[in-house]
Amino acid sequence: MSGWRCTGLSWPAGVPVLGWARTGGAGRGRTSTLAYGSELGFRAEGERTCVGARGNACPVSAVVPARSTGARCAECARLDRAHSVAADTIADDPRTYRVYLAWFGPGMVKVGITGEAREAARLREQGAVVFSWLGRGPLMAARRTEELLRSALGVPDRIPYARKRAVRAVLPGAAERAAEIEGLYARAAALEGAGWPEALERLPFEAVDHAGLFGLAGCGTAGRVVTGLVDGGVVAGRLVAAAGPDLHLETADEDVVLDTRLMTGWDLVAADARAGVSAPAVAVGGGGVQDGLF
Repeated sequence: MSGWRCTGLSWPAGVPVLGWARTGGAGRGRTSTLAYGSELGFRAEGERTCVGARGNACPVSAVVPARSTGARCAECARLDRAHSVAADTIADDPRTYRVYLAWFGPGMVKVGITGEAREAARLREQGAVVFSWLGRGPLMAARRTEELLRSALGVPDRIPYARKRAVRAVLPGAAERAAEIEGLYARAAALEGAGWPEALERLPFEAVDHAGLFGLAGCGTAGRVVTGLVDGGVVAGRLVAAAGPDLHLETADEDVVLDTRLMTGWDLVAADARAGVSAPAVAVGGGGVQDGLF
């Protein structure tokens, strides 16, 4: 795919889709819908450059670090965040938002908010194995509820991807997954009358399980995790699962996890899907994580 750059992995209709844009921003983009069991392989070429902000190209095409998951230079990252919901700079946003509880593994539950119009796309993008809606209402009411759960129940608003990846191959059964998030929902619902914003409508509990959607039944323990690409570096294998931004690839030697956010900003060309990986990867296990690049 010479002349194309990956714009990342998305979940627009419940299936993983890679987006592509022409190098230099000319012409229309395209997408590639991924299927579990299919072969996938690519090689990075040249330098990794900033992807810009808010749909606009970086004015200086700045070179960005291989390990950056944002693929933006400092100025474009500042501009992108300044207009995001997370920055709390749009307090008068008229749209309806939803508060959710998301489960990623035993003891890993978080609270967050997303635009109601996006439905559950945000949960798939984060790799939430199970989730339930908690409430809906204006942005500031959703924000206050998020903060209430953090302060009153100690529920975090983010969980590192490294922790999520480490447990995907050894998750408990569906009933146990649902039970943990249901227990948190009950504790959160009990806060009504104790700081719960009046403008936030509580929604009934319903556990939505994404394990099948992500293909986690075929997900083995990751032997290696890609932490960055280099010019000429190859990543290839059979796609066995996907969750959030991660692709789980089976190679002849072991399973490899690729965070597709590391693909953005690179020129990518097709490579032999049997090529595996072209350099030592990152070892994940009892000894922790050892740095390495592809």
